[in-house]
Amino acid sequence: MEDQEMQLKVKRVTDKFTESMYVLANEPSIALYRLQEHVRRSLPELAQHKTDMQSWEEQSQGAIYTVEYACSAVKSMTNSSLYFKNIDGLLRQAISLKEQISSSQGRSAVNDTPTHTSVTPP
Repeated sequence: MEDQEMQLKVKRVTDKFTESMYVLANEPSIALYRLQEHVRRSLPELAQHKTDMQSWEEQSQGAIYTVEYACSAVKSMTNSSLYFKNIDGLLRQAISLKEQISSSQGRSAVNDTPTHTSVTPP
């Protein structure tokens, strides 16, 4: 009986040892297979994400350029307020001169009109 028990224990140990050796021998190839499978499944999605990100980057760069251009335009407008004040003063001066010319032309027209004297025929 002891002999049978011993044979059973030896068989169990050898089976476990064989199974362990099999797992150890095949583990790297299984891991590499799983890794290859994962890469094959996820690579197209990652490539699509990369393409999307590049497109978004281009759009962002365009938007950044537009905003920077708008900011520089606003800054140049604030710097040009001096010029607008100068133009406003010149326009006011021109309007004033125009009014003076119009009023002096109106006075001279009144002075230049001939007076109607009655002339009696001889």
